[in-house]
Amino acid sequence: MRVVAGVHKGRQLKAVPGKATRPTTDKVKEAVFQIMGPFFTGGSCLDLFAGSGSLGIEALSRGMETAIFVDKQSKAIQTIKENVRTLGLRDYVEIYRTDAYRAIYAAAKRNLQFSLILLDPPYGKLNYKEFIEKILELELLKEDGYIYCEHDASERLPHTIAGLVCMKEYDYGGTIGVTIYKKTTIVGGSYNE
Repeated sequence: MRVVAGVHKGRQLKAVPGKATRPTTDKVKEAVFQIMGPFFTGGSCLDLFAGSGSLGIEALSRGMETAIFVDKQSKAIQTIKENVRTLGLRDYVEIYRTDAYRAIYAAAKRNLQFSLILLDPPYGKLNYKEFIEKILELELLKEDGYIYCEHDASERLPHTIAGLVCMKEYDYGGTIGVTIYKKTTIVGGSYNE
């Protein structure tokens, strides 16, 4: 596992020990960031179910200014800390061991907003539509922001969710599904799609 592009291109990342997490492959990372970026001019990223932190670190390497990493497993948190330390990113990140729902409520209390929210939970463990609706209700996604969802390839996510439009759907090798949403701008009282 490595950083695919940007400032830290080619740097190796540690994976979380054991089989409890499933790292996003470099091939998938490269493809999806070409759609969302491929490079960012600032902004902040929320990496929920972060695992090794590889997706959020990729966003930082490609120009995001800050990132918040959230995972409830202690091994994942330790791995994120190691990867962040290795790449010298400690000044740009916050790392929390907590549940994803608690994390979004805590972010809302701080009035935080994100340009990119990454959702890569254990497959079959999250109702994406409900969770994304809660993210939008809490106003965590900036205008023109993206939500990245990684899921089992057999799972189909809705094409629109309350002002979000599906930018891209991918199926990688029949096992990994990726759906990318973008927040649309409101024009004349309706969503401009």
